[in-house]
Amino acid sequence: MFSRRNFLKSSVFGAGAMALAPSFHQLFAAQNINGIPKRFIFIRKSSGLNPLETAPLNFSAKDKALDESKQAFEADLDKLELPKWLRGLDAHKEHMTILQGLSAKMSENVHYSFSSVMGCFKSNRNTLSAIKRTTIDFELAKLFPSPFGHVELSFADGRTGIVAGYSAPAPQTRNYCYADPDTARSELFKSVLNPEAVNSDNDMLSFLQGKEGMKASGIKGHEVKRQEQQIESIDAIRERNTKLITISGSLAKFLPELDPVHANGGVDASTPEKQAAMTDVLIAALKAGLTNVVTYTIDDLGTPITGLPGNETDRVGIHPLGHDEAFGGVPAWMTREQIRISHMKQVNTIVEKLKAVPEGNGTMFDNTMIMYFPENGETHHGIGTESPFVILAGNNCNLNIAGRYIRLPFLGNEGHKTLGNWYTTLLNAHGNPIEHYGDLDLEMARKKLPQTGAIKQFMA
Repeated sequence: MFSRRNFLKSSVFGAGAMALAPSFHQLFAAQNINGIPKRFIFIRKSSGLNPLETAPLNFSAKDKALDESKQAFEADLDKLELPKWLRGLDAHKEHMTILQGLSAKMSENVHYSFSSVMGCFKSNRNTLSAIKRTTIDFELAKLFPSPFGHVELSFADGRTGIVAGYSAPAPQTRNYCYADPDTARSELFKSVLNPEAVNSDNDMLSFLQGKEGMKASGIKGHEVKRQEQQIESIDAIRERNTKLITISGSLAKFLPELDPVHANGGVDASTPEKQAAMTDVLIAALKAGLTNVVTYTIDDLGTPITGLPGNETDRVGIHPLGHDEAFGGVPAWMTREQIRISHMKQVNTIVEKLKAVPEGNGTMFDNTMIMYFPENGETHHGIGTESPFVILAGNNCNLNIAGRYIRLPFLGNEGHKTLGNWYTTLLNAHGNPIEHYGDLDLEMARKKLPQTGAIKQFMA
């Protein structure tokens, strides 16, 4: 039987959703002056992103030398040939930025970063106590409130259902995420698909809000205070549910259709099929206004890859690939490239579909920024000296970066910038005047090099 106690422990609320109160308390708050929010999509990939494999192919001799020696320079992308895995985005070069030279030494590296790449702290192998601050995605979600505040999607470890995520709505608090397209669709559009279930959730929330619910949860000791803090957000969640039901008619037109292969977690769906379906749900949630910030872990070292072009009959392991193990006679480097190509197909789909939706004097894409980056640095066993970003940003992006290949000074050199500087830039440009986001880099501190604040040349 699905008891109240089981509900608390196994539902999204038991996975930390009740700690989302800061975002929920701003439900349906006013957006920008023109009524149009900014949107941010973070796409995390595993096993590193090699800076050399991310560089264009036809630099001038001077720029090639600067790039290989990791010295600062900029070049126009419209004059450059993108590497094979990025060519699916050729049509969007004017909105693309390849950002090289950011370091992430303050984040966890090697195989996994867990929450740390989004929060600029050491994650101590994913321990809850190590989550030092609200992650960057949740900070941005506060600036552009929405019914769900923030949505996290993940294909990590081949999980399904609602599971623990990597983002953090508050210190020592782990987010939850949707781990398959069918679950994401069912939960985000529950008020359309099953409004009676939403009302049932509200009844359960009322129970949990009382002392009886606290007692039934079986939580004791120091965890009681944490639970009390989480339950403070119940009213906000109920308010969200009620409002979603009232607008369910208008939400229905955005409801994505999924192939039956995705039912029950989509265990029979190939990886490209799963990616395409999750992308459809992501786009639908943005178009419906359910969220303005999405974090998408598109794979991790435990994600089984099936149906990949060139390896259609193989079950590819990303971890063995990182150690140059071939699958189906295909060299590891080629399969890794094909995985990135499949990722870029999803990025291209997001850009194309958002460009097709009118908004204000332009399109939805004009107010959207997509960031694709490695969770663990520059290689399979990342050390965090470099963390390349591929960015697609619309015309109303608040940063001056579009259409360029930008290499910043390498770690330890004057003018070097860290992941914390990048996240500070995002926050400062969109209304949060924080002096610096994230932990500082110890090597730069030893050299007494400046390392706080936004990247000034990026500010529009």
